Amino acid sequence: MSSYELAVWIFSSLVAVALFVYIFFPSADQEEAVEKTRLAYLYERKDVVYENLRDLNFEHKSGKFTEADFESMRNGMEAEAARIMAEIEKLEGAKA
Repeated sequence: MSSYELAVWIFSSLVAVALFVYIFFPSADQEEAVEKTRLAYLYERKDVVYENLRDLNFEHKSGKFTEADFESMRNGMEAEAARIMAEIEKLEGAKA
């Protein structure tokens, strides 16, 4: 093995080790994720469902859905919103 081949091999090995360390050993200064409470999750989910309902209404008005499809999807989303609101009320009532 020539000195050039040896240098290439050593350099390649060092790059591979550096990449391995960078990928599999994250830095210590990374922030840890904040744990969400069930109540915070429900409020986020409620916002998503309401936004989906607004989008559904807009798309229905623009003619993307038939009346039957619109009613079916709206009923499902409204039922989900009702379940979410009931659980929010239950959890907030337990806190008080």
